[in-house]
Amino acid sequence: MKIRVPYFLIFLILLLPGCDKADRYIASPRENFEALWHIIDEHYCFFEEKGVDWEVVRRKYERQLSDTMNRYELFDLLSDMLAELKDGHTNLVSPFNTARYWAWFEDYPRNFNADIQRNYLGTRYGIAGGIRYVKLPGTEIGYIYYGSFSSAVSETNLDEIFYFFRTCRGLIIDVRGNGGGALTNVERIASRFLSEPIRAGYIVHKTGPGHSDFSEPYPVDLRPSTHTRWRRPTVVLTNRHSYSATNDFINVMRRIDRVVILGDRTGGGGGMPFSSELPNGWQVRFSASPLLDADKRSIESGIDPDIRVDMTKADMDRGKDTMIEAAIRNIRERTKDE
Repeated sequence: MKIRVPYFLIFLILLLPGCDKADRYIASPRENFEALWHIIDEHYCFFEEKGVDWEVVRRKYERQLSDTMNRYELFDLLSDMLAELKDGHTNLVSPFNTARYWAWFEDYPRNFNADIQRNYLGTRYGIAGGIRYVKLPGTEIGYIYYGSFSSAVSETNLDEIFYFFRTCRGLIIDVRGNGGGALTNVERIASRFLSEPIRAGYIVHKTGPGHSDFSEPYPVDLRPSTHTRWRRPTVVLTNRHSYSATNDFINVMRRIDRVVILGDRTGGGGGMPFSSELPNGWQVRFSASPLLDADKRSIESGIDPDIRVDMTKADMDRGKDTMIEAAIRNIRERTKDE
């Protein structure tokens, strides 16, 4: 015997699990406002460094809060409140939008042009994991472009790259526009340039809800790789879009002999991000643990290069990358007696 179930009953049965899940979330604007404010108040790590009075911020945005505002209006209000932190690691994530803070790079020159970069990379460059690499024509200099530390790079990839560059006198590593990613890739690449262990920096953790409740700094050390290592002159190119894990990479590389950092100040992003959830199910991400350099100074606002260079319009009009050209000259000067 077949039992026919009306379609509307099937629809209700399918809908019930979703209703149970939805019922767990609280849509009240005030409750979500309070939850976000308290999460940041107790766990965010850069209030004092950035001079942010979170109580004043609360009063400013609480006045704009309404129990009748819709979810889009609430999202915009909470996003504006988070923007007061001036932190590129701070995001509010909903099913319909992700809030982000970009002012940390918007007022700086771009200092990178992908069309001009192709004049150096060509079309026959190698690809190893997330790295593109080539020997620059007419030079004895290798060039690496790494666009994201989120792109995997294995030890085998690096072995092959350094073997390819075995006859080169120097190396350019271009991390302009690299917005960060995995610290494991930072360590894997930077360790290829070490001859001995170094103190890369320190990390600090929150120990309580107070804005000054921090642990003592814990040292972060890096050891030389057991694989092929590079011991020749190296120039690392940076711009303001070099952020987060890329900032950490520069923090390590600038401590290594034979490495010169050239370009613009990095974008910073020296806080380890942490995530939490609001009553309505939206996710909030924010800086929770400061990373410090080897002298226990903050790197949140960025790292200055050893040699400051901006791309010039005159060079760009000729299809030249001012930073790459300066890096070539730097390596040639350092290797002219070899």
